[in-house]
Amino acid sequence: MFLVGLERRLALRAVLGACIAFVLISSSALVGVSAEQDPANDTVVRQAIDTGVELERSRQWRDAIDHYKQAVKDWPDNEYLKYGLRRSKFHFSIDRRYADTSFRDELRALSFAETFALFDEVLDQVRDQYVDSVSTTWFVAHGTESLWLSLANEHFLEVNAFGADAARVQELRDILRDQYWNKRLRTRGEAHTMIREVADRANRMVGINPSAVILEYAFGGCNGLDDYSSFLTPGRYRDLNSNIDGEFVGIGIVMEAESGNGLLLVDVLPKSPAFEQGLRAGEFIVEIDGKECRHLTTDEAAGLLTGVSGSAVRLGIQSDSRSPVRRVVCPRRAVKVDSIPIAQMIDGEQGIGYIRMTGFQKNSPSEMDAALATLSRQGMRSLIWDLRGNPGGLLSAAVEVSDRFLSDGRIVSTRGRSPDQNLSYSANRIGTWNIPLVLLIDENSASASEIVAGAMRDHQRGKIVGRQSFGKWSVQTIYPASRSTGLRLTTAKFYSPNGDNWSKIGVRPDIEVTLPAGAPVHRGSADLDVTGDEDIQAALRVLREPQFTRR
Repeated sequence: MFLVGLERRLALRAVLGACIAFVLISSSALVGVSAEQDPANDTVVRQAIDTGVELERSRQWRDAIDHYKQAVKDWPDNEYLKYGLRRSKFHFSIDRRYADTSFRDELRALSFAETFALFDEVLDQVRDQYVDSVSTTWFVAHGTESLWLSLANEHFLEVNAFGADAARVQELRDILRDQYWNKRLRTRGEAHTMIREVADRANRMVGINPSAVILEYAFGGCNGLDDYSSFLTPGRYRDLNSNIDGEFVGIGIVMEAESGNGLLLVDVLPKSPAFEQGLRAGEFIVEIDGKECRHLTTDEAAGLLTGVSGSAVRLGIQSDSRSPVRRVVCPRRAVKVDSIPIAQMIDGEQGIGYIRMTGFQKNSPSEMDAALATLSRQGMRSLIWDLRGNPGGLLSAAVEVSDRFLSDGRIVSTRGRSPDQNLSYSANRIGTWNIPLVLLIDENSASASEIVAGAMRDHQRGKIVGRQSFGKWSVQTIYPASRSTGLRLTTAKFYSPNGDNWSKIGVRPDIEVTLPAGAPVHRGSADLDVTGDEDIQAALRVLREPQFTRR
């Protein structure tokens, strides 16, 4: 199963170098390694580092990641900032793991032998399938780093080493750094011997269960691969498959924690229990079943919201920090996720239709066919296709929907380490829609959305309006693993019809729209404000030009 970006929140794992440097950050002597030799610039860099360190100390990992990402863009050669970003991402991953009930209940209960067998399976899949060659030394080194960081993570210590002497924990960290950092491993047997030795020391020194150590080696090794590869807990593996199928059990929200404010509703899915109870994008959940949740992480809150179909959850909702809390009861049930929540005419006189696509799922091509047929019956003569905020999905779905608008020629090609990843996809479907087309994209249009944008641009098929896309031009493949887990591994890169790969750059629009101050940050997938939407207005101006209106 080939994916080109699926989760609504893009993965937060960093590309790590072939060699790990255990950098101990303090707030002194941290001016950029390759920064401009300008005292004023040095001061700004030091301030950026200090801000990141302070966010880490307060364990605001998501804010630290966002801060470091921007700082690395400004000072791409600064090693302290780059390692701060990497460290924050690892801690964020550790926190997510220990907030995941499926990890706690299903994986931590495995025996030493079962956990080792799972580690071997993960390592084999990575070495066989990942887009770049990965050595056992490299993979285990990143596991050592993950364990080293875990020993400074309060969630890990609370679960695995509660009450352990802080001096002994630090001594164990020093041993990991001094004796096991990038230790050369020539064979699988040498890797087993080293990990067993580390697990034994961790158990004797601070009482950590050996299985917890091996799990850090499995998850940590995968965390070092790239932004989009990961070892999936049973819960995340099930969620990923539900997203692909377009159906899951829940209340129908996409949320993100904002410390102190609660859980921001990034989206409320149409026809979901949450939507029916009046919840809308931009509001905050501040209570879950009577428990105040303003300071919970996204994953901690997700654990409280999860439940079986037919049960219910009581929520406290605020529109903003000054508004009163209103309380609602949302039943949990199967929620169908439509990849096209809106398909309607927005200018009947000119015959301009509008389709919003929020993901690329198994049912997306059939949804697109139904939407186009409905709009055509209503008099559609041109189309605005909205892919803003669309993080991607199935490569096959991106190819199929693109084929609806291209009569011939290449749509996308992929290139990977193994021959079966070197593929080319071309338009070949009878019945192409040759109507004038405007594609809307923004900084959160990624992967499969960029396949569409790249194909439309290279074939000069209409205009692209909005802002530069995300820049994720790689293909992930999902592999099932033992214990109901799975791996999402980058197995190839994809290229536009002209042979371009815009990784970390993105597709530039033909017409760039600068949003005014105060423009909505979170637009619900079912919310449409044609008059107040600057991107839609720019698209309408294009399609109202004489060469289109004369058709």
